[in-house]
Amino acid sequence: MKIAVTGGSGFIGSRLIAYCQQLGHEMITISRSSQTVVQGARTVTWAELQDAPEILEGLDAIVNLAGESINQRWTAAAKQRILESRIKAAQQVGQLVERMDKKPKVVVNASGMSIYGTSETATFDERSPHRTMDFLSSVVDKWEQAADQIKGPRLVKVRVGLVLDGKEGAFPKMAFPYKLGVGGPIGSGKQWLSWIHIEDMVRLIDFCIQNEEISGPVNATAPNPVTNKQFGAQLAQALHRPNLFPLPAFVMKLAFGELSTLLLEGQKVLPHVLLQHGFRFTYSSVDKALADIVNN
Repeated sequence: MKIAVTGGSGFIGSRLIAYCQQLGHEMITISRSSQTVVQGARTVTWAELQDAPEILEGLDAIVNLAGESINQRWTAAAKQRILESRIKAAQQVGQLVERMDKKPKVVVNASGMSIYGTSETATFDERSPHRTMDFLSSVVDKWEQAADQIKGPRLVKVRVGLVLDGKEGAFPKMAFPYKLGVGGPIGSGKQWLSWIHIEDMVRLIDFCIQNEEISGPVNATAPNPVTNKQFGAQLAQALHRPNLFPLPAFVMKLAFGELSTLLLEGQKVLPHVLLQHGFRFTYSSVDKALADIVNN
């Protein structure tokens, strides 16, 4: 297949391109800069596509992973960048598709599990209602509204959970205290953590591209979420380190501000659509996922 990726130089995008290239797909990354280099893909800029959308004629799929990182202190300016970058990326994809004579069969647009809001007791799947109760849930709600304006191709909205990888993303920061021997539960430890291994993350995107029966929201989370306390215990075991030093919520709030809500609050999210369509997770349990990440 011929697949274009926005955000191809990012954490998930670069791994997706490498995986799809191994499968024999022709990969293109769409970037603001012609200097963007992603191994395994040729680069096309938005400026080039503005003048000549036919460059991408014959495309089978577009995967939109572009957006400002949420792993930063949420100042007013940062919040604006986080929101606007996601809406703009979805709008650009929609405008590109509209101008293409031969449209791609599918657009996979990244989204987030924050759309369900937070809860220590509720369980959410793709049939659960949206709950815009905080900054991230409102961002994802507006993000998906922008994606819904993409007309023509089959649209898949992948609601990404906490992606586990040994080198990038949130995991290295989460593991650092444990490596120093001072790890422990964060806050109450009761908050849910809906996670997914990076390998399953990129596999499920390809699965959604290939499976014509899948459309709409898709939860990109492993089938066995855990509490923060359970995650910490498994991480300590994988690293052969203690799990004795709880980190109070007020310390997290002082250190990270509003960003601390990512780890202090959570949601139990299940991948109903993927399981319904027969997707098999390589890493369905957190102990197996953490053992792989720590040992590779």
